[in-house]
Amino acid sequence: MKRVLTAVCAAFVATSASAGAECSVGKTLTDGVLTIATGNPAYYPWVMDDAPESKQGFEAAVAYAIANEMGFDDSAVTWVRTSFDEAIQPGSKNFDFNMQQYSITPEREEMVDFSLPYYSSPMAILSTKSIAEKVGDPAPDALKDLIWGAMAGTTGATMIDDVVGPTKSTLLYSDNADVTAAMQAGQIDAALFDLPTALYLSAVVVNDGALLGQFPADRSQNPDQFGALMEDGNPIKACVDEAIQALTDSGKLAELEAEWLEAATGVPVIK
Repeated sequence: MKRVLTAVCAAFVATSASAGAECSVGKTLTDGVLTIATGNPAYYPWVMDDAPESKQGFEAAVAYAIANEMGFDDSAVTWVRTSFDEAIQPGSKNFDFNMQQYSITPEREEMVDFSLPYYSSPMAILSTKSIAEKVGDPAPDALKDLIWGAMAGTTGATMIDDVVGPTKSTLLYSDNADVTAAMQAGQIDAALFDLPTALYLSAVVVNDGALLGQFPADRSQNPDQFGALMEDGNPIKACVDEAIQALTDSGKLAELEAEWLEAATGVPVIK
């Protein structure tokens, strides 16, 4: 029975890959090759060591998963580099799709096409190493006693009150630069940002920055969603969407997110 099930699974995977390959015939820039773009350079944890061909990093791993689902072997994937702003401009592209943490917005969809979302960004808690050591396990009760800050009118400000429920009123600021400055000055202990922004701020902006944890994306209002960017009207969009839907349904995307955006970054998920 075990051998029968294994054979059935193998046949299903082969059939899925064949269907994906058939979908993309004649639709890629180069026949039989899938050209994927990333940043120049590409950064952790999206691409490790600026080497997308290594399949290491969340977007690098997802790119190959999409390619395989579309029927392309790893050897049939080629990479090009673009700047963020260059790729998002209207006009012809030198790639089949581009993955650089592009948020799907109505304004951008007037110039380019996006795939179905491959990632919904959770909100993460930005703090400092000293506060992280003091808090330890970021259990909900431990978070209530922190002094929180946020930019007025943002999703983060609302979520602090609704999800954390701090014992002291959240301090509100006019912009996010003021929030991080207040953290540097010791006026606040913590703030909420989308995970990609929080990772950047903790590494580059806030001295001794640290992330206490991240909330599941489904606890955020209108979470930021990333899509693979394509030339407007690109016929390969339907094939990419099918691949992403299959990876979502199988749980593969969730596995890659857990591997690269939870385990690799060391940012625990707060239940």
